[in-house]
Amino acid sequence: MASNPSIITRDLDKIAAPTGNVYESLVVVSKRARQISTQMKEELNSKLAEFASTVDNLEEIFENKEQIEISKFYERMPKPSTLAMDEFLEGKVHFRRPDTEADEK
Repeated sequence: MASNPSIITRDLDKIAAPTGNVYESLVVVSKRARQISTQMKEELNSKLAEFASTVDNLEEIFENKEQIEISKFYERMPKPSTLAMDEFLEGKVHFRRPDTEADEK
């Protein structure tokens, strides 16, 4: 059985470093992944909306090669969770702790 090339072993210390807690880091990554997922979904829907048809003929819908290529492109893209983790480890994700900020005021 071949392993999935998208599975990457991560160093938990590196994940925990920006927040001091691995679980807090995972919450930040998951929220960023949700943002990326929503953005990708909106982009895909806007591109596919160009092909929207009022005709209910299934043959015409399945024959649209451009629409299929767009869908395949998005299927081949890295998963939002992978993109979010990479951004987080590269220091590109900015986060704040509202409870800590309230204590400082």
